[in-house]
Amino acid sequence: MRVRRINGILGGTAALALALTACGTAEVGGGNGGGEGDGGEGGGDTITIGVKYDQPGLGLLENDAPVGLDVDVATYIAGELGYEPDQIEWTEAASANREAFLQQGTVDMVVATYSITDERREVVDFAGPYYVAEQDILTRADEEEIQGPEDLAGRVLCSASGSRSAFNITEERGIDAELREAGNYSECLSLLGNGAVDAVTTDNTILAGYAAQNPGTYRVVNNSFGEERYGVGLPEGSTELCEEINAAIAKMWEEGYTLEALETHFGDTDFAYAETAPEADACE
Repeated sequence: MRVRRINGILGGTAALALALTACGTAEVGGGNGGGEGDGGEGGGDTITIGVKYDQPGLGLLENDAPVGLDVDVATYIAGELGYEPDQIEWTEAASANREAFLQQGTVDMVVATYSITDERREVVDFAGPYYVAEQDILTRADEEEIQGPEDLAGRVLCSASGSRSAFNITEERGIDAELREAGNYSECLSLLGNGAVDAVTTDNTILAGYAAQNPGTYRVVNNSFGEERYGVGLPEGSTELCEEINAAIAKMWEEGYTLEALETHFGDTDFAYAETAPEADACE
């Protein structure tokens, strides 16, 4: 792993230029945003993909289009399934609505810092993981007493609705912190800034992006714990599509595309990103 120091604002990075070859045969393009017809080899004129719109470095809406690591990963995968970038329809997928979007057919897939868990596997399928992050804590820059999960006892901790991050601290680790739930992590950041909460916890990728976008205002504790295995969320019963996406993810790492995307979006931060391809789960 390498460590980069914060020396600028992360937001504003452009999505990587893509030159993708259509080579898939997956039956996708059935989401409400997907068009009908035989465009591309993916089974429709468009493919609808849910990503975050409020996470710097991962999925952030800029000039009416999302940019970030997840967006680049999703675009690469779509290309391998037979879709050009202009055939992708982006939809904001907040933590709380990812399962519902897949179950209702609102999107064809979700690539939105979507951690693979047994609980989620009961209602949706996953391909991947395409990246393995770790959990960490974000505090105000002048807060020196919080150096790890154990220091959150008696403090107010924020996490986004639909995320399990805060419960990993209060339930699994038994830390007696007061939980404050917000609609998304941008709201958590506002609460942290005005003193309504003492800390925010989620994946280190997400926190690094916020810290870099607000230099001198927030501090990542950099005492990571646990694993967050980012998967591509799919509707139940998507075994064949899962296998095609796993092949695309493996190719993405082999070609060096993933590391290029990580460097583009996190190269100017103090986030030590993983440089090794994760092992894919079996598609069921």
